[in-house]
Amino acid sequence: MNKKALAILMRARMRPNDPSKLALSPLSNEVNQMLSNSQGNQAPHATEDGNEKLNKQRSFEVVRDSMHSAISMNKTEVLDAVLNDFSEGYFSLSFENRRKLLLTLAKEYDLNRTQVRELIKQYLGLQLPGVSGNEAQSGGVEDEGFLSTFYRIERNLRHSLKPVYEVLFERLNTHPGGLKVLTILRADILSILAEENISSLRALDSYLKEKLSTWLSPAALELHQITWDDPASLLEKIVAYEAVHPISNLIDLKRRLGVGRRCFGYFHSAIPGEPLIFIEVALLKAVAQTIQEVLWDHPPILESEATCALFYSISSTQPGLAGINLGKFLIKRVITLVKRDMPHISVFATLSPIPGFMQWLLSKLASQSKLGEAEDISCSSADRSGLTFYENLLEPEEERGLIESSGDFAAGKNGMEIMLNLLTPTSHDWTNSSKLLSAFKPALMRLCARPFTENESSTD
Repeated sequence: MNKKALAILMRARMRPNDPSKLALSPLSNEVNQMLSNSQGNQAPHATEDGNEKLNKQRSFEVVRDSMHSAISMNKTEVLDAVLNDFSEGYFSLSFENRRKLLLTLAKEYDLNRTQVRELIKQYLGLQLPGVSGNEAQSGGVEDEGFLSTFYRIERNLRHSLKPVYEVLFERLNTHPGGLKVLTILRADILSILAEENISSLRALDSYLKEKLSTWLSPAALELHQITWDDPASLLEKIVAYEAVHPISNLIDLKRRLGVGRRCFGYFHSAIPGEPLIFIEVALLKAVAQTIQEVLWDHPPILESEATCALFYSISSTQPGLAGINLGKFLIKRVITLVKRDMPHISVFATLSPIPGFMQWLLSKLASQSKLGEAEDISCSSADRSGLTFYENLLEPEEERGLIESSGDFAAGKNGMEIMLNLLTPTSHDWTNSSKLLSAFKPALMRLCARPFTENESSTD
């Protein structure tokens, strides 16, 4: 194994499971070590508990003060140092104190609603030019005087409707490394909102999301084709962040970056060496029917023979960019690039897993089978039509095909019961039966689309 391969392997193994969670500060680690060593000694343990709380409180207060300075300070010559202090301090906080700081930011640095209400009151009290009954006033110099008042209040109103924490976001965005800090801030906000619905924090998240969407517009991003020749530090991120089809080993990684395959990523200059999102493409003669054809196709076909570009995996590396649709723009850019470089490719398709489909299908089949047993339903569809909650998931021809082709693989009173019995065992020998697969396919294809086209908030 060469040095590059070894570096990729070692870094990928050492990387935390959740890349969004930064390690706590050395201070926090030392405190934890102190607590571990003090087990069994009650009096020192209590003292060290008190010291830990005091250190955490001091740390929080220092970071809160640096956040206030980063927002209120106007001295540009020291602003970079203040933003550095805030960023480093924020990373040193425990998640509990990060939550506390973000709530402080959301509530104490929001917009001034008293000022907004006063400006709205002034605005509504103005009389539009030309409606006072004085015709001579309309279109004259007086109109400009009236309108200047409108313009002034509108300008002040726009300014007042901007929350104070916008200053922190704007300054971090222009600060080296600040964009990465903002994505981590938002990742923490989303983690908190997943547990608690806090309106002030939701407003903070919405505002930051809008800002990030603007700053990360496609025009600000660089499209880069990722190859085996890229630095090991970049390739290990591809291994670590692959979210759809995990990369099993270095041979797998090299295959995905080699002949007949492409990998493209969106990069931003403020976060060098790390893709914000990346997509993997397979060049094929025709659209693959299964992902196994893509992942284990070896050797690949000659690229000159390819007519299809199949997008089979897309992964975001930044949890804090959730909800910002970079994937759509990335796919469009990649299609344009592939069309330009390989005009013989005319088909573009995706092959993506459908999370939750099997769980949904098995749940529906099981619930309908229980209803059928409770009501002693016969195989005849006519006998079931009067039941309110019973639903035959299969069309008549689909059910007939399953019953006729199931043979010795599975038994059942009806098509749904046969389907359930086929899908639940750990052994799937029936997949070797071309006749049964042909009968299964139409029903699965139709049912696979159903969760996307119907509201499946069922009562079963």
